[in-house]
Amino acid sequence: MERAYSLLEIKSVDGERRIFSGIASTPELDRHGDILDPAGVTFRNPIPLLWHHDQKQPVGLVHLTAAPDGTLLFEASIPTIDEPGPLKTRVDEAWQSVKAGLMTGVSIGHAAVIGAMETLKSGARRLKKTEICELSLVTVPANKRASILLVKSLAAPARLENRMKPTPAADHVQALENKRAALAGRLTEIMTTAADEAATLTDDQSTEYDGLELQVKSLDKDLQRWRELEKLQAATATPVPAIVPGRTTTAYPVISVKPNVPIGTAFVRAACALLSCNGNRHEAAQYADQRWRDSTPEVSLYLKAAVAPGTTTDATWAAPLVNTGISNEFIELLRPATILGKIRGLREVPFNTKVPSQRAGGTYGWAGEAKPKPVTKLAFTSTTLPVNKVAGIIVLTEELVRLSNPKAEDLVRRDMIAGIAQFLDNQFIDPAVALVAGVNPASITNGAPTAAATTNPLADIMGLINHFATNNISVDGLTFILSAANALSLSFRTNLDGSPEFPGLSINGGNYKGLQFITSNTAGANIVALQPDLILYADDGGVTIDASREASLQMDSAPASPADATTVYVSLWQTNNVGLRAERFITWLKANPNAVKYLTATNWPAPTGLSGGEGTEAARRARAS
Repeated sequence: MERAYSLLEIKSVDGERRIFSGIASTPELDRHGDILDPAGVTFRNPIPLLWHHDQKQPVGLVHLTAAPDGTLLFEASIPTIDEPGPLKTRVDEAWQSVKAGLMTGVSIGHAAVIGAMETLKSGARRLKKTEICELSLVTVPANKRASILLVKSLAAPARLENRMKPTPAADHVQALENKRAALAGRLTEIMTTAADEAATLTDDQSTEYDGLELQVKSLDKDLQRWRELEKLQAATATPVPAIVPGRTTTAYPVISVKPNVPIGTAFVRAACALLSCNGNRHEAAQYADQRWRDSTPEVSLYLKAAVAPGTTTDATWAAPLVNTGISNEFIELLRPATILGKIRGLREVPFNTKVPSQRAGGTYGWAGEAKPKPVTKLAFTSTTLPVNKVAGIIVLTEELVRLSNPKAEDLVRRDMIAGIAQFLDNQFIDPAVALVAGVNPASITNGAPTAAATTNPLADIMGLINHFATNNISVDGLTFILSAANALSLSFRTNLDGSPEFPGLSINGGNYKGLQFITSNTAGANIVALQPDLILYADDGGVTIDASREASLQMDSAPASPADATTVYVSLWQTNNVGLRAERFITWLKANPNAVKYLTATNWPAPTGLSGGEGTEAARRARAS
């Protein structure tokens, strides 16, 4: 059973009979990544009212009704128990919590109908058809709007105190607009029905239409008043002061609820659960649910979802499993560690798809009156990015997998991230990496124009910029890749007045005059300049993880290919080891041979003899020249 958290608005409370009613509005995205569609909700009255979704602790009964506009209404009753005991204590506590305003939210327990789920681009699931099995009283619902907003009317003698803050005008405006839209839709429906039947309105239709029309006019007046109040509230609101680095100011923190585990933990735990259960996804889901239910419940959901085989295009079978979010979590941690993850503006294209590009322009000239105009032509070509992949195998002992704790998981995660990130960085900018058809792309610097660096950083940077301008390539968005040492040297340099010569740069790179500087130690002594718009790259956006206990491997970082009689294999089964294989499909290509230029033997030393932000006279003269 799953849960959907909804907005609760208490409308009335009968203190003598312990009855209260309310509205469960259209649900929003909850912590489980689900969106409940009220139009597809089914139920059988009465349903149990539970205490915090505990099926062993019922506190009452609930009757649900669905309004024409899809709003879900409920009336809940909590019985009065005279006989002392655990049941009386439980229901009394529930009722007192509701009356005191301590229980401020509700949560619907539901079962989704198989085949009635839609996966959105964001990865969330829209549940089109669900059966509501229970309604629970909760204190901290997952939905930020799931709380008791307003007590409209109370029945004596029990009076429920409204201890909440007044509802903002914007919420009233939204509620009135929703109600008006529903009424206007009914008016349109009445007139459309009459038009289809080519008849006038009946007496009942006329009476209903006139009544609805009056309600719409009344709502319009209320909306006008609330919109004016909303403007007044906005005008008198106190803006949140900006937090300026280096200054003492009041900080208003943004509060969010996240698992207290490092990013990537769920990804690694899913792999470890599969390994511990010999690849059986059903057992792995149960294993993950028992071990990590509180910290990473998405691991169990991910493993459960992929039990049955299917295709990524079948919306009712396996398509919802494509965006489960765990493998993407690994990419989220991997990309910022690589150069590709830092460069803004790379042109992303699909694998094995022709990308047209223009190689030459036409010829144009002046033409006099009644004179023939020149005929010209353009030159075009196309480029295709083949499928290439980065892969690696990590061998772990059975003991490490079964007895994994956060330290062991962190070890696996760090090794996979650091290894793939370092390899991709090196392959992307190492001039020695040449194209091997069907295996790997050439680096962007392979065959690119180059020059030797000087001791004048500004002159070197201008020289790289002039290369692009000379070749009619836009300098807007140019990106420079350099080592952290060279970036730090630039950040130390000052002008004659002591101000930074390269403001905005630090050991981590930064921006200077609209240019982007990215640091990577794989750059070494090279300074790489590139126009991202002319670098094509394809990336499937995911990492595939496979595990095996029975395979035999060449325990070598450079395995023999093809294998021969001298190749030595090690049995994972015999040595009680587990093999974890990671693959990522990615490639890149320069769309223009002049899209990249790099400097070699760069060693920009920091100015010497600095004192109080100024250098020696000789150093200042050198910089001035």
